[in-house]
Amino acid sequence: MTFPIEAVRQQFPSLATTDDGQRRIYFDNAAGTQVPRHTIDRIVDFFHRYNSNTGVFNPTSVEVDALYDDAVAAMADFLGTPDPGEVLIGANMTTLTYQLSRSLAHQFEAGDEIIITRMEHEGNVSPWLQMAEDNGLVVKWLEFDRDTWRVEPELLEPLLSDRTKLLALNYASNLTGGVNDVKALTAMAQAAGAIVYVDAVQYASHRLIDVKDLGCDFLACSPYKFYGPHLGVVYGKRARLESLRAYKLRCASNDLPFRFSLGTPAFELIAGLMGTLEYFQWLASEIGCSGDRRELFEGAYAAMGAHEDALSEQLLSGLVAMPGLTMKGASTLTHRVATFSFTHERHPASAIARQLSDAGLYCHWGDNYAFEVAKALDLDPQEGVLRLGIGHYNTEGEVAEALTLIESVLAA
Repeated sequence: MTFPIEAVRQQFPSLATTDDGQRRIYFDNAAGTQVPRHTIDRIVDFFHRYNSNTGVFNPTSVEVDALYDDAVAAMADFLGTPDPGEVLIGANMTTLTYQLSRSLAHQFEAGDEIIITRMEHEGNVSPWLQMAEDNGLVVKWLEFDRDTWRVEPELLEPLLSDRTKLLALNYASNLTGGVNDVKALTAMAQAAGAIVYVDAVQYASHRLIDVKDLGCDFLACSPYKFYGPHLGVVYGKRARLESLRAYKLRCASNDLPFRFSLGTPAFELIAGLMGTLEYFQWLASEIGCSGDRRELFEGAYAAMGAHEDALSEQLLSGLVAMPGLTMKGASTLTHRVATFSFTHERHPASAIARQLSDAGLYCHWGDNYAFEVAKALDLDPQEGVLRLGIGHYNTEGEVAEALTLIESVLAA
């Protein structure tokens, strides 16, 4: 069926915002997405009716307890695990990863090896580098293929040894858009005895995740990248989480997932997360899908992905045809998400970004915290790339207007 783009856009109030009459084209979705009314309404409703701490007998507290349980259960369905105890919700992906790296460090010994790919966002690099430095671990770097723009199994195989204890692996690059074969790489690393920690922040915006199919030990994502509030979520296999020493208050619960909750959760944002997950279910119903919650997520993401693919084809074909422009990522849609970065032979990325932003085309420039990717590609450390990220609320008309604006800027 035809993707209901107008109905979708009506769910996002910010899309109607103008700056002195100038429309906004949100192509900065790789940095963070806009949020639907479901999310906003849930947050507002929380402050109207549920603003309470948890764990006591008053009705609002009981409702907050239920809200938290419901949100964790919904996120479990979203990630593809039947066990809500495997879902940790925290301030952001980086904070949760640092927290878990401290706990995981107790399972390693000096001389053990960890592998980090060159495709990573810094949130899946610095925690492990600092863990290695503090504990005498050996760091090995896993390169990505410059033709396929992904980590290939043959690049991982020679790095594995009987001392390999961790693989930090990116699902989709936030700079190149390249998508790794996480399932295959996970199986290889686990066969060598390693724990696999996956950064799926960029992937979760565009494709639905199935952690049980992937088989990874941990997987991190960020709701604000998939139309939700500023939170971080980490899936961890129950056996792995139960084996870890939790750094927490002495009086805090030892039960999962609460033993990894530091302080009072941001319940209003968790309410907003529930709203985002309800939005996906609304979208699935809008296009005629039915079934349980996971099946509705699958239907929504299939429709979103098909719409984004069509826009991506339109954008990518226009970009690669522009003189002097070099894509930093695959020039086809094979093994990539809708994140596109480029440099230009004459125009610095910051200058392009400023002119596009002045014209109402929202975009990003720089290394975008993909520090190792930028180094591997020998990018200007001050300029990096011009990055565009498509979301499912973007339109063919916006892509066409974006291409016209970019062409005009580059021709100057």
